[in-house]
Amino acid sequence: MVDFQKSEITEHHVYKGLAKLAGDNREVLERISEGELRHYRFWKKFTEEEVSPDRLKILKHLLLSRLFGLTFTIKLMERQEKYAQDVYETIARKVPGADWIIRDEKDHEEKLIKIVREEKLEYIGSMILGLNDALVELTGTLAGLTFAFQNSKLVGLAGLITGIAASLSMASSEYLSKKSEVSDKSPLKASFYTGAVYLLTVSVLVAPFFFLGNSFLALAVTVLDAVLVIVVFTYFLSVVRDLPFKKRFIEMASISLGVAGASFLIGMALRFLMGIEV
Repeated sequence: MVDFQKSEITEHHVYKGLAKLAGDNREVLERISEGELRHYRFWKKFTEEEVSPDRLKILKHLLLSRLFGLTFTIKLMERQEKYAQDVYETIARKVPGADWIIRDEKDHEEKLIKIVREEKLEYIGSMILGLNDALVELTGTLAGLTFAFQNSKLVGLAGLITGIAASLSMASSEYLSKKSEVSDKSPLKASFYTGAVYLLTVSVLVAPFFFLGNSFLALAVTVLDAVLVIVVFTYFLSVVRDLPFKKRFIEMASISLGVAGASFLIGMALRFLMGIEV
């Protein structure tokens, strides 16, 4: 029961912190926070002791809300509410009076589902477009340039120039695409999200070439960076859209790394066929 008590007081503080970031949904999250505090006090009657919250978990959730947005964190909390329901349904048979907590947890879950709305999620298609294109195009370009030039700084510079030009091109294309559609989405915002995500991904991928002297080592780090970006974004997407993580990760990673491998071989072939030395 101490574990339940600790979980409830921790979630009380998490929801209280999220409420400060929630804007219109602040009152709802504050009520859920107070509900978790009531649960904590219920378990305290049995344990007869004060329990400190998990400070690391509180910090983690508040940091995630800053990095990935309120919706992402609330969706994580929603999953925990579902888990809590399952646990309490078992406990309720043994602990008198615990059944009201089950009703409370279900109420919390329903409230959380209603407030998971965020502007950036409306433009997640534009974000995916920018990310996928940057991963596929730039990873492939850097792989090809690495064998063609075999000069870390030169590959990095060429990749950066290519990436910046491509991000502007993608942003303008997305703007024109959304402009031609009948939609409530702003073409300007859609183009911003596409271009911004593309440029951010470019920065992550080209960075190793400016810090590492060996171009092949830099390429290896870039590939690891690409996999890490795919893991983070796929996890974000799986949480906010309730999509299977493994299937989408394998799909994105296979395409990006497959193009990178093909581009590396093309760069190798062109270097030998054309006899160009840099």
